Amino acid sequence: MDNRRRLIEYIRKHSFQKSDKPVFKLSSGNLSSFYFNLKKTTYSPEGQYLVGNLVFDKIKELGLRPKAIGGLTMGADPIATAAAYTSYIRGEPIEAMVIRKEPKGHGTMGQIEGKVMAGDEVIVIDDVVTTGGSTIKAIDASIRAHLKIIAVIILLDRCEFDGRQNIEKLGYPVHSILTIKDFE
Repeated sequence: MDNRRRLIEYIRKHSFQKSDKPVFKLSSGNLSSFYFNLKKTTYSPEGQYLVGNLVFDKIKELGLRPKAIGGLTMGADPIATAAAYTSYIRGEPIEAMVIRKEPKGHGTMGQIEGKVMAGDEVIVIDDVVTTGGSTIKAIDASIRAHLKIIAVIILLDRCEFDGRQNIEKLGYPVHSILTIKDFE
């Protein structure tokens, strides 16, 4: 079984719930008949292996050469570190970065952690997209830090509430590894 199929099966077993009625309240406040808690996958050893390889493969497929990859903490953190680790093992290192929800209140007062600086090309990543709100916060923070966003990669697009479209309206290419259609 290939890594993509393995990830779908792992998510189905550990991170996916479905109901006949919209009973799951999402972070956006909307109700849905399905719910993904991808942290149960992305923080697991097997999930990290699968996600790291699939995200790195997507970056290579797209012909991208980012300095770093990351997104809003905490959904993006394990994906960014898994992709960074995989990139190192494969001999094409990509830095991981973490985007805090708010700038630090001390030290450099920064919002982005990692070895990135103004002008670096980065990929913004997120675990699940519904409305796109978290991804857009990560994009906004990256813009304020003068990073050059070359793509947005979503581990799972719920294909609900216009998330992908809301991100694309900002002018960035959006690529997803999986969508809800993989779970129907």
